[in-house]
Amino acid sequence: MDHPEPNEPLGFRIIGGFKLLGGLLCLSAGVGMFRLLKRDVGEGLENAVALMRLDPHSHYLHSAISWISGVPRGRLKAVGFGTFFYAALYLIEGTGLVLRRRWAGYLTVVATGSLIPLEAYEVVKKVNTIKVIVLVLNVAIVVYLVWKLFEERKAEHLSRETATPQPTTNVRQGTSAMPD
Repeated sequence: MDHPEPNEPLGFRIIGGFKLLGGLLCLSAGVGMFRLLKRDVGEGLENAVALMRLDPHSHYLHSAISWISGVPRGRLKAVGFGTFFYAALYLIEGTGLVLRRRWAGYLTVVATGSLIPLEAYEVVKKVNTIKVIVLVLNVAIVVYLVWKLFEERKAEHLSRETATPQPTTNVRQGTSAMPD
């Protein structure tokens, strides 16, 4: 896996591309979060709404702004740092998967797989189409990566077993012999 072949399946690269996109989105959200902390949160969100030309009279938008405005700054800062952590993780996973590095496959299996129980809990707690789609996609990603990593490891093991033994030279006699 460390040296991609032209006919390799694109699964690792596709997953890596999504991870890179998620990392960039998390990075943008983290930067936005810290920019909001530098001024009044409610006012900053209202400016962002105007800048993005969203409907300023939307009930959902007003609810979100009210909720975020009421969150303590320390908690917003913690969420911002968490967002940067996830951005870094997604960017590392994505880069490694796009470059077909084996460590990235293992890292993605562990990181994504460790969140599946929490996602399942959230789905059971309150069923939501988006939550179900995210859960199914993450399970599919983990299953695919485990399958491909196992398949790759098995192929390496078989190639080592079937490798032709190399002749060795007997230094004292100057003859060549096949190892036992």
